[in-house]
Amino acid sequence: MPHILLADDDEELTQLLVEYLANHAVTCDCVHDGEQALHQLQTQTYDLLVLDIMMPKLDGLQVLRQLPTIYASTHTAPIPVIMLTAKGDEIDRIIGLELGADDYISKPCNPRELLARINAVIKRTTITPHTMGADNTPLPDSRLHLDPIQRICLVDEQVLQLTGTEFDLLLALLRQKGEVVSKEYLSQTVLNRELQPFDRSLEVHISRLRKKLHPFHDEPIKAIRGKGYQLVL
Repeated sequence: MPHILLADDDEELTQLLVEYLANHAVTCDCVHDGEQALHQLQTQTYDLLVLDIMMPKLDGLQVLRQLPTIYASTHTAPIPVIMLTAKGDEIDRIIGLELGADDYISKPCNPRELLARINAVIKRTTITPHTMGADNTPLPDSRLHLDPIQRICLVDEQVLQLTGTEFDLLLALLRQKGEVVSKEYLSQTVLNRELQPFDRSLEVHISRLRKKLHPFHDEPIKAIRGKGYQLVL
């Protein structure tokens, strides 16, 4: 049963979401400002954080910026983050993804869609007997070593810290190394959504991944105009 933290200052909405999620086997703690969210993350362990951008005391983006410090001080692994953003507010959405959020959903959100997002993100960041046996396809020879079971990434035998989304994008590219992998395929298989004309989520995740791989290669992932991406590292 997933245990998540919901940070949103709309108490009526959070109560609705808590009741809906509880009926679908998701346990949910609620806080209503950014300071409370940081306190909870320092004292409790969660499988996922649902984080509203607009909150008092500290907003969602300020919380995102402080998460690496919390992980370092508590010696805990990063948890996946789904942002709640105002409808059409692309700037906050992009900044959130650049700061390491895994996914987003626009407010007012449909509880059923939020549940689907939660399940999808947790599924790709959690090791279970099902996922352990799901895909034993050998990966091509590379300076990269990805362990899909333990979700560990090594580059030239150095550990590379990736978010769950970044790991799955790199895994998808590695499994087709040298080939052009379409944006449509990556969006559907990794982000679990149809590619939309003005949705830059995939580009932001790829950009973060490139930056992390750049110390090992000048152009680790090529963008093939009008087609997709190609892993060359």
